[in-house]
Amino acid sequence: MAQPGTETSPDVDVEEKLKEAFARGWTVIVWNDPVNLMDYVVYVFKTVLKMNEQDATRHMWEVHQKGKSVLAQETKEKSESIVHRLRGFGLNATMEKAP
Repeated sequence: MAQPGTETSPDVDVEEKLKEAFARGWTVIVWNDPVNLMDYVVYVFKTVLKMNEQDATRHMWEVHQKGKSVLAQETKEKSESIVHRLRGFGLNATMEKAP
C-alpha cells in the first residue's frame, strides 16, 4: 500500500523504459532554409557532429536539394542535445522517433 501523499504507477516495466531511453531510436533532421550559406552549413556539421568534409558536404547537398537530411540516429537525450546545438548555430533542426 502506498504511503499518504505518494502515487504508484500501474504496471510500469522499468527495464523496458530504460531500454527505450537508451535505444538509438531518435533521428536528427536538418531542414533547408533560405538564410544559411552552404559553406556555413558544412562548417556546422563538421563542428557539431564531427563529420569529415565529404560527409558534411554530402548532407549539406541533401538538405539543399531535397529540403532535409537525416544527420544522426541516437538516443533521445543525445538527439535533443544535437538539435539544441544545431539550433544554436542557427540551423533549423528537429528530431523525431525513428520508424
